[in-house]
Amino acid sequence: MKLLLLHTDYIEYEAKQKAIDSAPELDAMEDRLDEALTVFVAVERGDESDIDAVVDNAAHNIREVASKVGVDSVMLYPYAHLSSELAGIDTAQETLTMLHDHLAETHTVKRAPFGWYKAFALRCKGHPLAELSRTVTPEKKQETAETSAASTFYVLTPDGDLIRADDYDFTGNEELKKFYEYEAHGSRTAEQEPAHIRLMQDLELVDYEPGSGPGHMRWYPKGRLVKKLLERTVEDMCLQAGAMEVETPLMYDAEHPALKKYLSKFPARQYRICSGKDELFMRFAACFGQYLMAHDMVISYRQLPLRLFELARSFRREQHGELSGIKRLRAFTMPDMHTLCANRGQALDEFQRQFKLSLDWIRLNELQGEVAVRFVRSFYEDNPEFAADLAREWGRPILVEMWDERSFYFVAKYEFNMNDTVGKSFALSTVQIDVENPESFDITYADEQGEQQHPLLLHTSISGGIDRCICALLEAEAKKMRRGDKGMLPFWLSPTQIRLIPVRDEFIDDCLQLAMDLPARVDVDDRDASVSKRIRTAEKEWVPVIIVYGDREQDGVFQPRCRFDCPDQLSFDELQALIEEHMQNRCHAPLPLPQLLSRRPRFR
Repeated sequence: MKLLLLHTDYIEYEAKQKAIDSAPELDAMEDRLDEALTVFVAVERGDESDIDAVVDNAAHNIREVASKVGVDSVMLYPYAHLSSELAGIDTAQETLTMLHDHLAETHTVKRAPFGWYKAFALRCKGHPLAELSRTVTPEKKQETAETSAASTFYVLTPDGDLIRADDYDFTGNEELKKFYEYEAHGSRTAEQEPAHIRLMQDLELVDYEPGSGPGHMRWYPKGRLVKKLLERTVEDMCLQAGAMEVETPLMYDAEHPALKKYLSKFPARQYRICSGKDELFMRFAACFGQYLMAHDMVISYRQLPLRLFELARSFRREQHGELSGIKRLRAFTMPDMHTLCANRGQALDEFQRQFKLSLDWIRLNELQGEVAVRFVRSFYEDNPEFAADLAREWGRPILVEMWDERSFYFVAKYEFNMNDTVGKSFALSTVQIDVENPESFDITYADEQGEQQHPLLLHTSISGGIDRCICALLEAEAKKMRRGDKGMLPFWLSPTQIRLIPVRDEFIDDCLQLAMDLPARVDVDDRDASVSKRIRTAEKEWVPVIIVYGDREQDGVFQPRCRFDCPDQLSFDELQALIEEHMQNRCHAPLPLPQLLSRRPRFR
């Protein structure tokens, strides 16, 4: 079941005509409710497995929101447009009737007619809880334990001061304040289009795939290059950190005894596949494959910490309203590293090393964001200096979420978060200390006495989703452009790093030779267009360095147009030095498209 909950000054409707023949006749064709929680409802196919449970869970969610916004009246409004997987008509009518009756025990409830075309008008209040969405399933735990557990937000300063977030002076840390407000009150559902969507299309990086479902993208050559460079770099970082690279299956047996319990915690995320009599599911993380591998390994305490790593293609059936460009996808690539640790001290040391590694990734990609660390309160109280060390390493205040009790698999979790252009936040890097899954999957090691013990387990993604990293880069540049600055990907990620524009055809061969001599991705705009038009094209493509090539340049003196600070005039050797300065031995790849622009197709 999908719910869209709006705190409204009023909601009114007028029934116009039947949308389905079996729609009930109406005594009144119109109605209105003032000062209400208006709940748009779509009953889905999955609800049919246990209607009673769905109704109980939906009523719980509605009552909870009604209490928070302080209303006693609820308008239930059937709204099929919230879902593409609707339940049958009879089931939907029965479910809505049951939900009405359930809520009527505690609230004043009205229900807009089912199966009628209706005109409606409403006025939504403008506060953080006025617009919320919920996905309700038959399972008793509607949200992940992480989001449903009681928690309190704090700000932890580099000096070690822990201050309740509501009491903290965010002056000078406005982005941290935005992040806190989103975490405490925001909704993941996208009401506006984030800026990165237009940019990813205009730059011909990535686009929606009409031949597939939502959340599955097509990557054009430029975008694939950027993605590949990020993948290679994070892979190298994990290997240099001592991780052993593995590969595990994309799909698993849904009835596997070790996986079945794990699956029940994430019912809404799964892609299920029937293969003969077998039911399989597409992995939504690389965790299970590495868990099962670790279960079969023979491990000694002398080999700990032990790290497994995979650059994993994973699949999550994210909710339709949460899908937004490449920020949240149903098919994505993410480096997953799991580290087995003998004890808490070893786990904390590894956590700090991997935290620093993730900060290296953030700085490498020139990203600006906010750090969040989430603790079970008892763990924090046992390790207060550990948290303070993280804040000192970051050098700025961090957001701390403290849960009163553990109702999920980890006791500590770090995230690096970005604020986008439409008021949403999203996470990239993460490190988590897992105290549950080693026992659930019977992962063991032999201690000093030869006894089998369950290790602690660190879940780590140095970068977070690779697709999402590109989203973060584009959203950051969109903010700069709104301030009047020019957008640009980091030099090492720019599909074309230098664009040569010959003023006449006779200089094309010279440009091609220069392109061969420079240690960068250099292309040549040989099209039959004016120099000014070709410069504008390069600007629109965010090419970092543009060189118009004519008689003067034949003598080895260049006047570059740069999207970053650079001299007005460069010799060949100085141009090489400029490239090396901005590459800093980072991962390199050749041009993703033909070197001559006249030979390139358009992808959009």
